Amino acid sequence: MKPIATTRSATGIPTGRLAIWWVLASEVVIFGGLLASYLMHRLGHPEWANAAANTNTWIGAFNTLVLLSSSFTAVLAHNAAEMGDGKKAARYLVFTIVGALIFLLVKSFEWYTEIRHGYTITANGFWSFYYTAAGLHAAHVIAGAIIMGFIAKDAAKGKELQRVELIGIYWHFVDVVWIFLFPLLYIAK
Repeated sequence: MKPIATTRSATGIPTGRLAIWWVLASEVVIFGGLLASYLMHRLGHPEWANAAANTNTWIGAFNTLVLLSSSFTAVLAHNAAEMGDGKKAARYLVFTIVGALIFLLVKSFEWYTEIRHGYTITANGFWSFYYTAAGLHAAHVIAGAIIMGFIAKDAAKGKELQRVELIGIYWHFVDVVWIFLFPLLYIAK
């Protein structure tokens, strides 16, 4: 028997789906404020272009490809869950988690290299925003991968398959945030 919290729907929208959209609305406020602040500072500090020139566009582009690929496997997981195939959904979620891990490993290497070259969070305003925005995004990647692991475990047993869609919605949001961060931090030099 499903818990009432996952089956009740006073609005016509399943409670879990409504909850994830509320969470994402709050995340839009957080990231929206951060990105708006970044843009305002960037426009007021043309010297940031010199600092931004030291980001590695190829690494950022590779991580963009990794995240977009992991979003594709999240879609395949949702499709499998809709068909009632929990084992297949779990496999696709594991592929998505692997994408998250690759993203984080590449980001760790990138940060190690940048910090070794003296580009630390205290180097100037650009690097402060860079590490804050990319770090906040990385924290969301970590949280998503962990939650996805729990959902994959249940999906493999054929339980709570509706949650595959919910973590997929969250994961797509993480990707969309990166789609904004990538050009702002790596391309706009």
